[in-house]
Amino acid sequence: MASHKVLGDKVRVYRRPNSSVWQCSTYLEGKEWRVSTKTDSLAQAKEFAEDWYFELKGKSRAGGLKKEKTFADAAKQFFLEYEAITSGERNPRYVKDHEARINNHLIPYFGDKALSAVTAGVLQEYRVMRLQTKARTGKPPSRSTLHHETVTLRQVMKTALRHGWIGHLPDFSAPYRASSKINHRAWFSPEEYKQLYSHTRDRAKSAFGLSWQHAAEQLHDFILFMANTGLRPDEANRLEYRDVTIEKDPESKERILVIEVRGKRGVGYCKSTTGAVFPFERLKKRNKPKPTDLVFPQDHKKQFNRVLTDCELKFDRQGNRRSAYSLRHTYICLRLLEGADIYQIAKNCRTSVEMIEKHYAVHLKNTLDAKAINVRRRAKLAPALVLE
Repeated sequence: MASHKVLGDKVRVYRRPNSSVWQCSTYLEGKEWRVSTKTDSLAQAKEFAEDWYFELKGKSRAGGLKKEKTFADAAKQFFLEYEAITSGERNPRYVKDHEARINNHLIPYFGDKALSAVTAGVLQEYRVMRLQTKARTGKPPSRSTLHHETVTLRQVMKTALRHGWIGHLPDFSAPYRASSKINHRAWFSPEEYKQLYSHTRDRAKSAFGLSWQHAAEQLHDFILFMANTGLRPDEANRLEYRDVTIEKDPESKERILVIEVRGKRGVGYCKSTTGAVFPFERLKKRNKPKPTDLVFPQDHKKQFNRVLTDCELKFDRQGNRRSAYSLRHTYICLRLLEGADIYQIAKNCRTSVEMIEKHYAVHLKNTLDAKAINVRRRAKLAPALVLE
């Protein structure tokens, strides 16, 4: 990092590796002060640094140089408040994700900045830095990753606002972006889903008597269970046998599973299709579990990916990568194709109608009503002649 001394080392002018603009810093009243010169000319930067230093000295003599809270101070306060207030209401993993984003990305960049210096322009510089830094490794952060980091940053700044450390929040919106393209979630069409479970069924049969028979049978039942319940993978990982009961639906007279789900939104309920009953009964018969045992104690990620590769189903037509989450998306899409009520699907999947309409319903042909679309206005009859 290029650095130059000004006024006998009272001020330091420096330039970060990823920036063409010179910065300057000094040490007054037990604190380091920094500011951008907003110029790429070293001579102009040195002049700016001298004027800025003498201005700070004048404020210091007049007692007008207050010690301002830094972003790191606000982040520390955010940790204290957020974990205590959301205890029991937010998934601990969600809280840890906030902490990881702050420690890994936000504190290294914003930590020593005064809160008033965290402006919309600085936030945009941060976005550019993140994209350029990761781009050199060949793996730039996704749009959702940057969005989550901005959400965490906003939470920290809101904490500072509540305590009166800043007067207003900066603009956190990303400039230069039109409305982003809405992509549907990767799922399995009815034909692809049949291909998938047929392959795992044959695979389980061929493993009879081998060391991996149990794993193959568990994977087959996992796929059927997930595609007929719509559970998220993390919800399935926490599911215990005592959370699942087999009941007879009073309307359809069919047996279904009633599941008490513990997920990112707390405790909710799910009613499966009848296709989830037999896989669950096989799981109970095979594992002879206690009520508190996990339904799926093993992680099927590697085995599931291998099956997807063998079936050439790892990617959908748009190039979206499929995973265990795609079984949840398959459940939602198949329910919509069957004409199920979108509000009831949202309730059963513990999500919103807006999310389903945005990511699922837009690409299913049966959500369009041809009769309502192809309306034709009836031709007006010519007025009858009046005969006198």
